[in-house]
Amino acid sequence: MSAHASAAAVPSLYELFMGLADPRDPRGTRHSLAAMLTLAATAMLAGAKSLTDIAQFGRRRRKLCRAMGFTHKKPPCISTFHYLFKELDAAVVERTLQEWLQAHHPEVAQQNPTLHIDGKALRGSRRGDIPGIHLLAAYSNTLGTAVLELPVDTKTNEHKAALKLLKLIPLRGVLVTGDAAFTQKDFSQAVTAGGGDYFLTVKDNQPGLKQALLDAFDAPVSPSGHSGAAGRSADGHDAG
Repeated sequence: MSAHASAAAVPSLYELFMGLADPRDPRGTRHSLAAMLTLAATAMLAGAKSLTDIAQFGRRRRKLCRAMGFTHKKPPCISTFHYLFKELDAAVVERTLQEWLQAHHPEVAQQNPTLHIDGKALRGSRRGDIPGIHLLAAYSNTLGTAVLELPVDTKTNEHKAALKLLKLIPLRGVLVTGDAAFTQKDFSQAVTAGGGDYFLTVKDNQPGLKQALLDAFDAPVSPSGHSGAAGRSADGHDAG
């Protein structure tokens, strides 16, 4: 199969968005769901961080909007995006973005990539007594972006969210790294069960494991490669 034919077989983001159900009332709807989501995704890739940014991005690029499928003279305003995102299922859009990313980069799992698991609170997402949004992400060095993100519920923690995240990622041939929060048996077992490897940090939250590692590295080793008691040679005689 030629490279051109292979690329043509991969759906565009717009085509994937066309397969989503539109949650809006069709009465009075001016702009297609696929066009609005494609515009929003493009604007965010270009640095937009708010609804105002997204709307202004479209208003300043009328020709681009027509290429995305907008048929009205004016691209959507801020309120149009607001009401759409209010009704939209974010998880569905997230899965669509993941599908698009993996379809365009099927070679990632074949290049023995490294995925870094880490959680961060979104800056500015906290409002008074309402806790901020905390996301757990799997970041790919190969792609230079997060391949998957999951929200961390206030009633759980990053470790439990990571177990769900690992079920959604192809792990064969992948090295998974993470900080000490993920240095748990079930996390390690989930990685190896998927065909991957792990490189995790060991700190004081696992005192038994930490001490076992220290003891293993403190054990004397002879030049022949056999461990021996301190102060004794490999054949068991006193060193002197």
